[in-house]
Parts: sequence; structure tokens; C-alpha cells
Amino acid sequence: MPSDKYEKYGRPEEPADVNQEFMTVQETAFVLRCSVPTVRRRLQALGIKSEPGRRILTSKQDRLDIHNASRVAPQKARRP
Repeated sequence: MPSDKYEKYGRPEEPADVNQEFMTVQETAFVLRCSVPTVRRRLQALGIKSEPGRRILTSKQDRLDIHNASRVAPQKARRP
């Protein structure tokens, strides 16, 4: 059974303003329409980390970088 802490921090959360400069990981997940673990993996891949015991906040540029990194170029159809 998940703890209350997991329930609180493991779910996307709607931000007060979707255009605000800084957002939590949970708010970022809501805006990008993905899960919190997905946002955390993408942040790690981009080298964005937090200090121990501190929350990670994403800037508008961070969110744009996460979005662009998640886009996959269309693949050409292979012919047999």
C-alpha cells in the first residue's frame, strides 16, 4: 500500500497558472501530460538535479527542453 507521501508527490498536479515561470515536477507532469516518473527521468537525462532535501523546480526553458527531448522524429516507412 503506497504511503501518503508517495500519493502526494507521485501524481501530476494542476498548477495555479500554466504559464508561470517555475513549476514543481508534479505541475510539470500535468502541463506536459505525462507521469511524474517520466518527468524525473527526462530531467535526469538533461542533467537537471536538485540538492539533497530540496524540491526540483523547472523553468519555462527546462519544460521546453523536456518537451523537445521527448519528440521523436517520424521514421520513414520501410519497403520490403
